[in-house]
Amino acid sequence: MPLNNYARRVLEMLAAAGQSKGRYGDVAERRQALAALAELVDPPGAVAVAGVRDMLMRVDDGVITLRTYSPLDEPAARLPGILFFHGGGWVAGSLETHDGLCRRLANESGCRVVAVDYRLAPEHPFPSGLDDCMAALRHVVNRADAFGIDARRLGVAGDATGAGLAAALCQIARDRHGPAIAFQLLLCPVLDVHGDGVFRKPTHSHILDHDTLRRDLDLYCPGADRSEAGLSPLLAENLFDLPPAFIHTGEFDPFRGDGEAYDVRLQQAGVPSECHEHRGMVHNFYCMPRMAPYAHRLMQAVGAEIRYAVNLPLPQPRSRTFAGPELIRA
Repeated sequence: MPLNNYARRVLEMLAAAGQSKGRYGDVAERRQALAALAELVDPPGAVAVAGVRDMLMRVDDGVITLRTYSPLDEPAARLPGILFFHGGGWVAGSLETHDGLCRRLANESGCRVVAVDYRLAPEHPFPSGLDDCMAALRHVVNRADAFGIDARRLGVAGDATGAGLAAALCQIARDRHGPAIAFQLLLCPVLDVHGDGVFRKPTHSHILDHDTLRRDLDLYCPGADRSEAGLSPLLAENLFDLPPAFIHTGEFDPFRGDGEAYDVRLQQAGVPSECHEHRGMVHNFYCMPRMAPYAHRLMQAVGAEIRYAVNLPLPQPRSRTFAGPELIRA
């Protein structure tokens, strides 16, 4: 299928704005470019929610922020929850770059979303960020009342490298006998940084380029064994007894194969898993609703999946049916 017309328009606008070159002089420029992209295609604060609250959590050398989004039209004091980890190549991304996505995720799913401002490389290389994610899971579960979350219905979610963190976290929580995780939502996940994927083969892709990907990875885990499950959850030997998975990929995303392969392995291990490829879509399309209206349809589909997983009714009167020619089973 050809590139989606809306996605093509986004790429044309990025090129006109000088945001499509994909090669950055240093980490500061990388972070600035992602923030500028978010401001263009999904400005922070543009989506109304019932409330936003920041809470601090101690980590090894300071504190990080956990930002809670409460959904509209869900008045209950305690709701199902989603612990969210942003993408950005482990070196970029922030609460602000994914603010819009978290707001839409909260409203569509009916869950309270807790976004984790985990520490980034190169200042904090692997496994600092993953350790922060695990600490945040325990923190939210132990203080579920303060977050207004039903800990028995708490899932994890992430996009791109954040989705890789979410998948790794599910494996760690299983191996350490908790906390229990209700589901995992993986958007365009990066799940293998060691095998024959885009980190080894030169890749020209919309939004991403091989040089940037390689440099991000080198900054994140210098000297580490990149086949270990904390970095490449797709390569883990044991995928049994993991939470049900909802995986979404884009047809023109270089990491599409990671999500599809993980879906197959999860099903082989007896884990309920659904993987959908979104035709004509590029990496990060779910964060581009201002330019690509299809992102709204994806969030409706995701919201319906999560509501089913946590036993919440679909909102009325708007239909949340999501069936169209751009969605196929991988």
